[in-house]
Amino acid sequence: MSDLVRRLSSTIRDVPDFPKPGILFKDITPVLAQPDLLRGITDHFTELYRGERVDAVVGMESRGFIFGAPLAMALGAAFVPARKPGKLPYDRISEEYALEYGTARLDMHTDAVSAGHRVVIVDDLVATGGTALATARLVERLGGSLVGFAFVIELGFLDGRKALAPHRVDALLTY
Repeated sequence: MSDLVRRLSSTIRDVPDFPKPGILFKDITPVLAQPDLLRGITDHFTELYRGERVDAVVGMESRGFIFGAPLAMALGAAFVPARKPGKLPYDRISEEYALEYGTARLDMHTDAVSAGHRVVIVDDLVATGGTALATARLVERLGGSLVGFAFVIELGFLDGRKALAPHRVDALLTY
């Protein structure tokens, strides 16, 4: 286990019964209070994707913004937000996806990704993979090519990695 993984593992806080009974929430806010851990996460993903000619990093609302923007800067790539409905002011496309109870939607500006752009999608956590897969569909609808997904945390028992196959999935910690 690397020092970064060990430190992240000991810093991420477990919050029982949030947002509903029976859920053990992995809270990354203690990580955000430690600049060296944030830098370590960015450095880790930068090394993984440095040679991939990444044109854009897409961060999913909202914690994907925290990790995606610094990664985009480090890679010399654009940062693209995938937002909840009603948050983007310009022409946009939408993708609906299933949740445990009902559906949700993500929007992206129509000029956010161009044909042929190579894209990495970033978020703090992958569970079932539904949000990440919807984001990948947005990228592909705009003509982008998905290089891979980068997550700080993977909840392996929920099979999100399987849902995102055959795409590359990188996660620092797996529970």
